[in-house]
Amino acid sequence: MNLLGSIRSPADLKALPPSALPQVCAEIRHAICDQVSKSGGHLAPNLGVVELTVAMHYVFDFAFDRLLFDVGHQCYTHKLLTGRQHLLPRLRQRGGMSGFPEPRESNFDLFTVGHAGTAIPTAVGMARGDTLNGEGWSVDRPNGRRTVSLIGDASIVNGVAMEGLNNAGTLKRQFLIVLNDNGMSIAKPQGAVSAYFDRLRLSHTYGEFKKRAKEMARHMPGGESLKELYHRMGESSKAFIAENHWFEHFGLVTVGPIDGHDLPTLIDFLNEAKHFDHPMVLHVKTVKGKGYEFAENDACAFHSPSAFKIETMENEGCKVEMKKGGRSFTAAFGEILTSLMERDPKVVACTAAMPDGTGVNKVIDKFPTRVWDSGICESHAFDMMAGLAKTGWKPFFAVYSTFLQRAFDQAFQEAALQGLPVRLCLDRAGLVGGDGAVHHGFCDIALLAVLPKACIMAAMDESSLRACVDFMNDYSEGISSVRYPRDNVSPRFEGVPCPPFELGRARQLVAHESPDAAILTFGVCAIDAAEALTKLDGEYAVELYDGRFAKPIDGELLQRLLGAGIPVITVEDHSIRGGFGAAVLETCNALGLDTRLVTRMALPDQWIYQGERKEQLAEAGIDGAAIARIVRSILQGSDLQESGHQGKLVVEHSPTAVTSK
Repeated sequence: MNLLGSIRSPADLKALPPSALPQVCAEIRHAICDQVSKSGGHLAPNLGVVELTVAMHYVFDFAFDRLLFDVGHQCYTHKLLTGRQHLLPRLRQRGGMSGFPEPRESNFDLFTVGHAGTAIPTAVGMARGDTLNGEGWSVDRPNGRRTVSLIGDASIVNGVAMEGLNNAGTLKRQFLIVLNDNGMSIAKPQGAVSAYFDRLRLSHTYGEFKKRAKEMARHMPGGESLKELYHRMGESSKAFIAENHWFEHFGLVTVGPIDGHDLPTLIDFLNEAKHFDHPMVLHVKTVKGKGYEFAENDACAFHSPSAFKIETMENEGCKVEMKKGGRSFTAAFGEILTSLMERDPKVVACTAAMPDGTGVNKVIDKFPTRVWDSGICESHAFDMMAGLAKTGWKPFFAVYSTFLQRAFDQAFQEAALQGLPVRLCLDRAGLVGGDGAVHHGFCDIALLAVLPKACIMAAMDESSLRACVDFMNDYSEGISSVRYPRDNVSPRFEGVPCPPFELGRARQLVAHESPDAAILTFGVCAIDAAEALTKLDGEYAVELYDGRFAKPIDGELLQRLLGAGIPVITVEDHSIRGGFGAAVLETCNALGLDTRLVTRMALPDQWIYQGERKEQLAEAGIDGAAIARIVRSILQGSDLQESGHQGKLVVEHSPTAVTSK
């Protein structure tokens, strides 16, 4: 009998006897693995929290109580238990299940999340709000809302999480932090806190906890003694109170570590935590990738794999084969950085918990004293790079565009304001596909453009990425950055000589003696624009330029084109607010050029959700077909609003914005 198919809400789960829960967990694991093998997605993180999630829903009522996920890429089991099994076949696709918590899908998801460290602070806010509303759980209000925050051992060291912990200990009510400790983030967690958890797993046994529990009487913040709290706890939790635990210094009673795959134990502990009127941490030890040997043995590779195929081999177990794609920008960057570090001994590099995702894994082993993984600590990583720059090194910080946002203050204060040349390599810039809105790199240009002497660039293919990195290595006036997408490098201009980057100079890709219009692109949009020229099939003489720099803009090129009355279309996969096109308009204004000849194509001022990257480009109206339509509209003198366009195309024909839907 298929039990999972009968669960349409947590109420159906609660109706099952505890003895049926292991079967539910097995069916959930099979469903997740089967789907991720077809569509890609976060596999190992979700396999590791199946029992934990089932137990939490079995004990709490999250239709009423509060459950907040940190990062959120471990939420698949939660979604399958809360009425979304029908969305699983389109995981991370348009119209299907988002790979992260998504309130648009269900009221069981409280926040759209995809960045680490936020679960505890937002949970503290909701706990305070519920208390102020007279709805928070307490001994005197047994029907009130409880609050649970689920966070991983790698996320707990994030600065925002630390700030949340500092405030969580001041709550005078029930508040449960479930620490999912699997000894992993995407890669092996880094730093002293991670080492502390490693020691804790090895040294603390049930017998030691039992012996210590009865002897504790040390005072906790708030005036209550641990002895008093101890008497209010259940028998199971008493045995596992952790004396001198790191969290105790935040005013949090800490229980564990306990086995995160032992359902009866989990249910017992959660039932006791449910009725404990003091902030508590339940330390749960899990195995990332649990249930599938290939995922357990290589949790990094199966953290968020693309589609794969599992074959059972006689006498050899199972064989997993990843579907092969083209050469990614990430792989290209890893090799480019390796080559640079071989040539220049002053180059150092860092990533924030993303060695595989940024390609830095290729150089960590080769240059162990010059490359670091800081863990999920983007702000620290940026400041560390600034410190290295101050001492004469050439730092490269490889970080996802979406995570750069978390370190903007450091970019301003410790790097730009000091005139320090920190070099930013921004992976996952623009539209990212299946991860959706939480991970789009849509505002890095706008953030960095306000910083004096910042040099902002983009790569359109592998050869331009290599040339850009070489330029950054020699740029010492301030911050420099290069953006590139989560995509494969295009071979379209392979074999065409790639000139070196020159500050503020665009590169001409297609020339005409008497052009009708010019397309000025930023980064990989040059490839889409080249496709548009193919679709136009010689209909018009359209020049194509790779803008290369969003700061500084090639003013001489604009003077030549606009001075001759040639319409210019800018194309970028960044927000239309504050991006490359906006910088073009500012430059035109400063030079006294006619901005009415400039049309901007960029990401619309709205959220774009999960799907394939090519679908998102079409929705944003910046794919090859959309660019060709806009060129025709401009040169035919027609209104930019086209009744035949089915996407949500947003262009701005200066000075008036025109939207077609």
